[in-house]
Amino acid sequence: MSGGKTIRNRDLLEDFQDHLRLERSLSENTISSYLRDIDKLRIFIGSTSLLTVQPQEIYDFLKALDTAGLSKRSTARIISGLKTFYKFLISEELLTKNPLEMIETPKLPKHLPEVLDHQEVMAMISSIDLSSRPGERDKTILTLLYACGLRVSELISLKINDIFLDEGFVKVMGKGSKERLVPIGEKAMVQVGNCLLWRNETVPIIQKDAEGLLILNLRGGPLSRVSVFKLIKSCAQKASINKEVSPHTLRHSFATVLIEAGADLRAVQQMLGHESITTTEIYTHLDRSYLKSIIQEFHPRA
Repeated sequence: MSGGKTIRNRDLLEDFQDHLRLERSLSENTISSYLRDIDKLRIFIGSTSLLTVQPQEIYDFLKALDTAGLSKRSTARIISGLKTFYKFLISEELLTKNPLEMIETPKLPKHLPEVLDHQEVMAMISSIDLSSRPGERDKTILTLLYACGLRVSELISLKINDIFLDEGFVKVMGKGSKERLVPIGEKAMVQVGNCLLWRNETVPIIQKDAEGLLILNLRGGPLSRVSVFKLIKSCAQKASINKEVSPHTLRHSFATVLIEAGADLRAVQQMLGHESITTTEIYTHLDRSYLKSIIQEFHPRA
């Protein structure tokens, strides 16, 4: 701290927020999660500056979280966020040492995401009433999530100009504003065509902030993430699927289908937009789990 000037915790958090938004291009949801977790520590230490926090205070904070019954996964997330925050302060030359340097993140059991088989996905798509006003749009939502492995944020921000039906590709703006090309199959292309017709015939007035978007709400505005979540939950219920299903489940199912069919892991990584192939490797574990279940169910000597 130059000139002995005291920097308020609020200013530190605002600078960190700008860093996450402008330099790391993180989503607003991710940024909010970071700030909420750091704010827990700020409240715990009271009037103490975040710049003067000692390792023992961090230990006491984590012990308090454990006493309050916080899960290991949530604790691991908080530790990771705090480490990122203090690394930022060091990079800004406000600190020379990270108070979390000696604190280890709890080891978490490997969590394999819930997936749907092809028949279950088709049952969900078939549950959509195409005679209803949003029918073709809703079918397009499920089709693109499953056929292209899109994140829900990528789906609702997908622009018509980024869909190249002649070439069979969709240009997707992923995390960190990174673009990638994802192949789109013939059935999905037909459904996108149906959605464009629906858009032109059913939503004649399009709001300014939704111009160029493929997926719209019935008022001609951008469709919200919450609306997509509700749609997926509703379709799963109608299809009598007794699993925890979300838009991300269809993305997981897209990847699992490819891996089970023998697709190259690097190709799947590219299509999903994973920065690290380690993230994609979870689907090879899913595949092994599936094979193991087949052996146990059908092999007479298993």
